[in-house]
Amino acid sequence: MRVERGITVAHLLGEPRLSAMMKLVAGNDGVNRMLNHPRVQKPGLALVGHTHGVVPARVQILGETEITYLEGLSPDEQVRRAAGLFEIGLSLVVVTRGVEPPAALLQAAQETATPLVVAELRSSRTIQAIHAVLDSLLAPSETRQGVLMDVHGIGTLLLGPSGIGKSECALFLVERGHRLVADDQVILSLLPSEQIVGRAPPLLRNHLELRGIGIINVRDLFGANAVRAEKTVQLVVELCPWDSEEPFDRLGLDDSALEILGLSISMLRIPVRPGRNMAVILEVAARNHILKAAGQHGAQKFIESLMEEVEDPDTGHEP
Repeated sequence: MRVERGITVAHLLGEPRLSAMMKLVAGNDGVNRMLNHPRVQKPGLALVGHTHGVVPARVQILGETEITYLEGLSPDEQVRRAAGLFEIGLSLVVVTRGVEPPAALLQAAQETATPLVVAELRSSRTIQAIHAVLDSLLAPSETRQGVLMDVHGIGTLLLGPSGIGKSECALFLVERGHRLVADDQVILSLLPSEQIVGRAPPLLRNHLELRGIGIINVRDLFGANAVRAEKTVQLVVELCPWDSEEPFDRLGLDDSALEILGLSISMLRIPVRPGRNMAVILEVAARNHILKAAGQHGAQKFIESLMEEVEDPDTGHEP
């Protein structure tokens, strides 16, 4: 299911990548205002009354230039200019470089319940940090039933019918030193870099469901290195019930793919039956994917060697 993204100011400010560098100083009552644009805006012209083009649902940045201009005005003029900016209904205003906002800004933020934040970094670095978070939070996304693992550095998305053993495979892989990203529900987002990144819903993060045992916390049981918050999806593995009549790929020449959010991701279909060591098989799948990405295709090399072997060595033609 594909969804349109939108986040509250509270959600943005609560992100670990931003919470350490930003402090809410006014407008606390407005933290539930929505942000739905992945790029920030510098509303310098709005301070002189030209508010056309200011998008309230974007993060507004006031840097050294804007603050210096405002401080150069008389106190009454500062109040008037600040009021004109904040009456637009902005979702969030960020003052950079760790400077204390002028009293006029604090007053306008409080009166309009507009969140006003101070960021410690200079404008360019603040904008870069906010963009990185917004790209992740506001990216086009969809949720799929499955398991996402980091196997040898390859983001491996396990799909398949309920009860096929996806969570058990995840547990086997965690025991072998690989990392869990998400179990049961995987939120997949398309970043501007044309990558699909997966993560778990906040409530399910670090958790794994095992039939007969229940829900376990992988981080508590195996340590912080057994989990990660998100991972780029590079390989999809569909786990299928074993069927001797179904023609599963036996040579590895079929380069199948699954389309996710408009991007094609390499895909394998692997049958499951008792006695198969699925953890090892999935490790091999990840390693083989790494080799293919490096231009080493084992199956193709095998076929080429086989064709050379059956050719007549003297004429170079088939006998």
